[in-house]
Amino acid sequence: MSDAIRAETVTMAGHGGDEIEAYLARPLDGGPRGGVVVIHHMPGYDAATKEMVRTFAVHGYAAICPNLYAREAPGASPDDAAAFVRASGGVPDERLVGDVDGAATHLRSLDGANGKVGVIGHCSGGRHAYLAACSLRLDAAVDCYGAFIVENAPEGMPKAMQPILHLAPGLSCPLLGLFGKEDRYPGPEQVARLDDELTRLGKPHEFHSYDNAGHAFFAVDRPSYRPEAATDGWQKIWDFFGRTLN
Repeated sequence: MSDAIRAETVTMAGHGGDEIEAYLARPLDGGPRGGVVVIHHMPGYDAATKEMVRTFAVHGYAAICPNLYAREAPGASPDDAAAFVRASGGVPDERLVGDVDGAATHLRSLDGANGKVGVIGHCSGGRHAYLAACSLRLDAAVDCYGAFIVENAPEGMPKAMQPILHLAPGLSCPLLGLFGKEDRYPGPEQVARLDDELTRLGKPHEFHSYDNAGHAFFAVDRPSYRPEAATDGWQKIWDFFGRTLN
């Protein structure tokens, strides 16, 4: 692990060849190294997500976060962009898959890339990580309390947030799931249903659910932060990506 990294805003080709903004960080030492696509949560392409991108670089991975809201609200603050996109129905699933595919292609093109790419997301990003792993050829996926994979979204959520459990047969890689037992979206029942379906299909996965943790327990800037669960969760992420991307 080294803190000698380079982090910058770049332009990458997303869904349909659209040129979109992304945040890229990578170690300054030589490769070969795996890559990680970080899918931002519904609050947007924000400082907390960019910090996570840099954290992956410190741990030896090239990491990139595409700005999923770049088309609707270029140049807007994360809060304003998120509010606009949420009001207009959310990010369409097809476009999300195209943007993640473009981000993975960008990572594979970098000097020192070993060709392996994983994806990670929290909350809506967790749903999107599962969606991408069921739609693309990837090497690893991490779903951190991804909501609305199994259950219907409550009133007021973006229309794009529809259940996608039926995509499970297409899961292309091992999946790590990290959940809070006090979460409602997804609740323990939904986590168990996803676990059962992946087990039935013979898809490699490992799920961990934490006591005294609800939604967003990784978020250090929120009251929901649970240090014990987050610390253990990060260790499981490093172990998982260490096995699948190196």
